[in-house]
Amino acid sequence: MKTETLNYKDGDVTLRGYLAYDEQKGGKRPGVLVMPEAFGLGKNAKSRAERLAQLGYVALGADPYGDGIELNDLPEAIKLATALMEKPVNFRRRARVALDTLAALPQVDSSRLAMIGYCMGGTFSLELARDGAPLRGIVSFHGGLGTQLPAAAGQVKARILICNGADDPFVPPAMVNGAAEEFTKAGADWQIINYGGAKHSFTNPDADLLGNPALSYNKLVDERSWIAMKSFFEEIFA
Repeated sequence: MKTETLNYKDGDVTLRGYLAYDEQKGGKRPGVLVMPEAFGLGKNAKSRAERLAQLGYVALGADPYGDGIELNDLPEAIKLATALMEKPVNFRRRARVALDTLAALPQVDSSRLAMIGYCMGGTFSLELARDGAPLRGIVSFHGGLGTQLPAAAGQVKARILICNGADDPFVPPAMVNGAAEEFTKAGADWQIINYGGAKHSFTNPDADLLGNPALSYNKLVDERSWIAMKSFFEEIFA
């Protein structure tokens, strides 16, 4: 497997992505954009990109903030994420430039693109789906489901899979129901899997180290949601 840092731009901001693919595999293949948590493009998102490459995809872990910033402090991460999400149009553009970068790679079949995201990254993926991005599908893992710009009827091109922790205090049942109603009205192909006993950040093995009771790793749910994603990709890329 080949991995490398891939620089790209959003206006004056230099973003440092993490590209992973099997260099022994010829021809164009589906590309998957990986959007990380609010802590930036760290080891968890990079490892997911590598696992996707092992499955035969070209995966790009995207940089949400610029200069490859990684954070360890939760309040600081929330501060940067809040500022980034303040203007939905700019928030969507930050992910869209990463998607365009992935689509332009010579190894990638630009007609077969997908996107996954974790926490804030899940919100990124849903926002691009709402914006009508040319994606076959998106997967949100414990992402925020609210939006300032709900999807319009007929606008969503991507199939949607939301993997949600049923015990996530940041995503209450009303928000889950709201997303279901929104995407139904928009005519989207959507599904939501609620995992019992799972809290926020259920895919991050380091979540419990942050000392926040709302965040907790759940190995079983992490594995189940990854299997759900693989099945979903087999469907959308068939």
